[in-house]
Formats: sequence, C-alpha cells, structure tokens
Amino acid sequence: MSHPYRWVIVAVGGLLGCVAAGAMFSLPVFLRPMAQDTGWSVTGISTAMTIAFLAMGAASLAWGSLSDRYGPRPVVLAGSVVLAASLALASRATSLGGFQLLFGLLVGGSIAAIFAPMMACVTGWFDTQRSLAVSLVSAGMGMAPMTMAPLAAWLVTAQGWRGAMLAIAGIVAALMIPAALLVRRPPALEAAQAGMAVDERPADMAVAHAVRSRQFVLLMLANFFCCATHSGPIFHTVSYAVTCGIPMIAAVSIYSIEGLAGMFGRIGFGLAGDRFGAQRVLVVGLLAQAFAVLAYVSVSRLGGFYAVAAVVGFIYAGTMPLYAVIIRENFPMKMMGTIIGASAMAGSLGMSTGPLLGGLIYDRMSSYTLMYVGSWGMGLAAMLVLMAFRPFSRSRSAAVGAG
Repeated sequence: MSHPYRWVIVAVGGLLGCVAAGAMFSLPVFLRPMAQDTGWSVTGISTAMTIAFLAMGAASLAWGSLSDRYGPRPVVLAGSVVLAASLALASRATSLGGFQLLFGLLVGGSIAAIFAPMMACVTGWFDTQRSLAVSLVSAGMGMAPMTMAPLAAWLVTAQGWRGAMLAIAGIVAALMIPAALLVRRPPALEAAQAGMAVDERPADMAVAHAVRSRQFVLLMLANFFCCATHSGPIFHTVSYAVTCGIPMIAAVSIYSIEGLAGMFGRIGFGLAGDRFGAQRVLVVGLLAQAFAVLAYVSVSRLGGFYAVAAVVGFIYAGTMPLYAVIIRENFPMKMMGTIIGASAMAGSLGMSTGPLLGGLIYDRMSSYTLMYVGSWGMGLAAMLVLMAFRPFSRSRSAAVGAG
C-alpha cells in the first residue's frame, strides 16, 4: 500500500502517543514532591499509577473493539478530551483516594483510547515497512521522557505539582484534540466495510476463535511478562537515583537518556524486524532486556545510571512495537483493534505490577534491589513464552480463510 497519507498517520500517531504517554508518566516526576506536599505515602501515590495501568488494561479491549466498529478517529478524539479533563480534575484532588480515582481510573482509561486504536490503525495503512512504521509511532511515544518529563520537572519546581499537572492538562487539550481530527480509517478496512474483497490471512477467522487460539494466549502472556519486566524500573528509577544522593533534576535526566536511547531502539528494532522477522528479533530483545534491568542493582552514580538507562531504553522501547507487527501477521485486519487492544490489556496488567510492588519493596526494605531482581526473572519468563509461539500454519490459514 503506497498511499502518501500513511505517513501522516504515523506522524499523528507519534504526536498523540508522545503527549498521552508524557501526561501519564509525569507521575514519577511528581512522586516525591507530592509525598512531601501532601503527606501521602510513596506506595499510595504509586498505587495511582498501578490503578491507571489496570484501567488502561480493562479499557483497551473495549476501545479497540469500538475502533474496529466505528473507526479510530471518534475513539481517539474521545480519549483525548477525557484525558485532558481527568488530569485537570486530578490536579485539584484533596485526598489520596480521590487522586487515585481521578488519575488512576480516568487517566488510565482515557489513554487506552489512544494506544491500541492508533497501533491498529497504523498496521492497516502499511503492507510493507510495517515494523518500521509501527516503531516510528512508538518512537513518538518514546519522545515523552525527553519532552514531557523535563517539562513536568520544570513546572513542578516553578508551580508545585498541582499547577504543573493542570498545565499538562492544557497541553494535552491543545495538542491532542486537533491531532485526533487528522486520524483516518485504513483503506483496507474501508474496503472491507464497503463489502469489497480484501486479501487477508486468515480472512474469515472469528474473534471468538482468535482469542481462544494458542497463538493469542502466548502473545498475551509474553506481553504481560515483558511489561512486568520494565514497569518497576521505569517508574522507580528516578526515585532510586534520588535515594543514591542524585539531585532531582539530574535524576529526571536519567529518564530522558532512557527515552533518547529508546528512539534509536525503536527504529533499530523496527528495521531489524522487517529484515529478520519480528518474532526472532523480539526473542533476542527480551533476553537482553532481562539482564539490562538487572544491571541497575550495580549502579549508584549518575554516570552508571546513564549507561544502564541507555541500554534499558534502547531495548525495552525497541521490543514493544513488535507485538503489533506479529499480531498483524497472524490475525485479520477487521479485528486489529480488538486483538491489539487485548494485547495492550495484557501489557497494562504487566505494567501495573511495577509501581505498586516497587513501592512496597522500598517502603519495607528501604532498597529497590529486590524489585530489579524480580524484573530480571519476569524478563526471562517473557522470552521463554515467546519462544513457544508458532504462527498459524499455511494450511490452517487457508482452511479458515476459505469461504
């Protein structure tokens, strides 16, 4: 498919992902200032992020199914509006429970309307260079640590966490709502909706069969363990660096280094996926990720944090887009929103483990070492699960697709 608008979709997806991810992942930057200002515990504030990931997981499948039915534009637009409103409300929260509800349920649920529908949309616009296109959209999301995180750190220093979060709500509204209006349904999906024949592999697979297949279950498990591997290190590394005596602004720069490396990782893994196959590249990436997060245990100075963050960012950011590519290679376009939404749900559940468990471990042990060791184990589990994945056989695809 060579429609020039496909690259507009990539750019829009990258922008939407950057702002949405940046809004949600500003919470680690706010973690200590919020605790000091309100007296809320680190675990309590971290739980808001856990709730957000759970809400994202619960909502991803629903938003993905709606995007299959109505197209991605109305879904993404609705998510952008709700995200801006929920951040504004969360900035005014006067109790920990209220903040957990507003930031957790509403922010997490609204962001689910962005990620899965846009990934599904992009896979539908590309027949060639698909790994690269999906990785470029993901690279936009990876810009968040280099843009939104430093901005959040500056805002919270200048205005306090409430003013900073309200300002971020305004940025979300100003950028995401206009961008959402540029989203278009993939031509392949338009043709299918019009009753035209579309070359699909396998064409007539039903959603009920898809979600019961071994391929689906293994991809969901791999995504869960993969996200569980890096969720704790992503969320708590700024706090960990501060406990090592590194100033907050410098600690936030570790996050930015991770994001910058992730940009190169997404492009590198995307190009490698197109050349060597998404699954093969992903297996290697998962093994490398496990040992990369474990390396945080051995660092305590800024230079060491920078080195490990660069490696971790390169690998985890590069692996994530490849799940959508594997899904597109194994399931029909007509259910991309649903299946990628389910994958996002599994990933969100994995992401929900890190903030809470890391907070509990630190509050009880005054150390993050056990969190990084646990992340290493999750990474090895993700690799082993994905190694067991086998694509649908050609004969099975032909049988299912006949009709």
